[in-house]
Amino acid sequence: MDEYVSSGTFWFTLAVINAGLAEQKNRSRWIWFLVSILLGPIATVLIVVWRAPEPAVSAKAYSDGYRYRT
Repeated sequence: MDEYVSSGTFWFTLAVINAGLAEQKNRSRWIWFLVSILLGPIATVLIVVWRAPEPAVSAKAYSDGYRYRT
């Protein structure tokens, strides 16, 4: 009897891993989980290749008259 991971199990596991990768890059875990369900390995490549978004500068950083660099 062949022992293997079914394609559905592989696809779901990949989507969960991609969600974790996306969260590490400050992206939405749920959105990338859903994108991964649809695109699979292509979503993995997109998550790895795209740069993480720049953190937004808060209004408090400008309130004291100083511009903070991140």
